[in-house]
Order: sequence, then structure tokens, then C-alpha cells
Amino acid sequence: MELAQHKRLTIDTNVQVYFCDPQSPWQRGTNEHTNRLLRQYFPKGTDLSRYSQADLNTIA
Repeated sequence: MELAQHKRLTIDTNVQVYFCDPQSPWQRGTNEHTNRLLRQYFPKGTDLSRYSQADLNTIA
């Protein structure tokens, strides 16, 4: 829903909006890639409060 009006955004701002092809993670931004990598260490739903900042820095 957040990009449902991408055509209007392009017209109003003169900025092109691009969508990644499905199954093409190399086309996605760093955030998507980082999230996938972090899931190796922290499965979805993991309570991060169990880890110290030093632990998180090591994993990062």
C-alpha cells in the first residue's frame, strides 16, 4: 500500500520509481540484504533484550 500511488509520486516529483524483480535480492537495498543476513543469527521473534550491545556489535 505504501507505493500504491507511485505513478502520482513520479508525476508530482519527477522522480522515477523502480521495483525489484521477484527473486532478485541483488536488486534490493542494503536494508533488505542486512535483514536476511541478521536472520541467520536472530530468527524472527527473537528477544533482542537478551543480548548486550557488545554481542550485537560483534554480530554486526
